[in-house]
Amino acid sequence: MDRIRIEDLEIFAYHGVFPEENTLGQKFVISADLYTDTRKAGLKDDLAESIHYGEVCAFMELYLKKHTYKLLESAAEHLAEELLLKYESLKMIRLEIKKPWAPIRLPLKTVSVEILRGKHTAYIALGSNMGGKENYIRDAVNKLGQIRGCTVKAVSNLIETPPYGVTDQDDFLNGCLELETLLTPRELLRELNRIEAEAGRERTVHWGPRTLDLDIIFYDDEMIREKDLCIPHVDMHNRRFVLEPLSQIAPYMRHPVYGKTVVEMYETLKR
Repeated sequence: MDRIRIEDLEIFAYHGVFPEENTLGQKFVISADLYTDTRKAGLKDDLAESIHYGEVCAFMELYLKKHTYKLLESAAEHLAEELLLKYESLKMIRLEIKKPWAPIRLPLKTVSVEILRGKHTAYIALGSNMGGKENYIRDAVNKLGQIRGCTVKAVSNLIETPPYGVTDQDDFLNGCLELETLLTPRELLRELNRIEAEAGRERTVHWGPRTLDLDIIFYDDEMIREKDLCIPHVDMHNRRFVLEPLSQIAPYMRHPVYGKTVVEMYETLKR
């Protein structure tokens, strides 16, 4: 991915733990690597096809002057998020905020915080087999799109499938969606659990009836194995109700463990 670099932009702002830092202010030095695709701008020689670094510098100065944070970590986190939300073509940002002569009563040239933040692609499985199944799923899609830093990029058709695991229950309505998100996997899981709870989801019987079921199937190419979070979903390759709708929106997404695409896993399962 291409990079536009801004180095050592000096800004006078009001961040710090001590009250006098928030009133008197001090100098901060900002560096940013903006990761984007510059090819179209380079071929056309057109600034409109790129990210205007002058506008980015002005935005960073205005934002850091307008807001006050105790921690450099907070200033960096919020500024990076705002930039990623503001510029659609900005895929990732490495941001460093330096604080020269930090007041620690010891000789110190500068202290800094550097973070790397970006946009991620997650695939979410959707399911319901109670009440207004389609309404529960459509409402979940809308709620996911309303989360700050989340954009629903694609939604599959909904299919009706027999229950999995515990078979003595109503058929399910299932689908999948593609989500662009700034959230970490753990943060995304919390949001999915919140939306399930708002739909009246009760976790009383494993694989039992549910108003709404939301599972993270993929998150970029991440591989996570924790007690309550497994990515890729541990049993996705055995589930037609996941692979069939997922093959509509991400047919060539490759499983980072098994090495097979979604279409290949679906064809294997059908056989």
